[in-house]
Amino acid sequence: MDEIIQGIAIYALPVIFAITMHEAAHGYVAKHFGDFTAHNEGRISLNPTKHIDPIGTVLVPVTLFIISKLTMGAGFLFGWAKPVPVNFANLRHPKHDMLWVAAAGPGANLLMAFFWALMIKLGMFMPDSAFAIPLILMGIAGIEINLILMVLNLLPLPPLDGGRMAVSLLPHRIAYHFSRIEPYGFMILLVLLISGVLGAIVWPLITWIKLIMVSIFGLYI
Repeated sequence: MDEIIQGIAIYALPVIFAITMHEAAHGYVAKHFGDFTAHNEGRISLNPTKHIDPIGTVLVPVTLFIISKLTMGAGFLFGWAKPVPVNFANLRHPKHDMLWVAAAGPGANLLMAFFWALMIKLGMFMPDSAFAIPLILMGIAGIEINLILMVLNLLPLPPLDGGRMAVSLLPHRIAYHFSRIEPYGFMILLVLLISGVLGAIVWPLITWIKLIMVSIFGLYI
């Protein structure tokens, strides 16, 4: 039980930062391109309470983490935040600007992964400090969480960010038919998750990106 509590403590801050930056980035870029919906609702904020969903951000991840720790010995996280409202019709060039609004979330997660890599490096530079090990462990968790969010959201499946990016890039007729998948997107995602197909797709990509980051920063994780 102590191990589970320690795991939750290590992952809590990286998870909160990851979802907060992801959602705020969507709202900020949408505002930049002419949609003030998120701004008017006070959602362009680094205040985590603006983005936390009690079920998707707290209950589901914590429950899955505890169950996976007890049954598999390794923590597994899956969840979601309250999506920032974006009215694509308000964008100055809706189809074109949709690409940048959608890409902002995964882009923020990539930047956060680099931030946590720097925190690991900082922890390595002060090995005698009481904060070194917690900082390194939190940094490892931060890289993992942000890369998972980034790669998962880049999957070309509406309503994920990658799906919206695909709609932006596809020709109008194909984009219209592709966008009609959106009501079934999370159901498809759930099937892929349960079947193991999702893991087979995302984990090699996550591992590959992580290896690049380890090489860039000279880390040993």
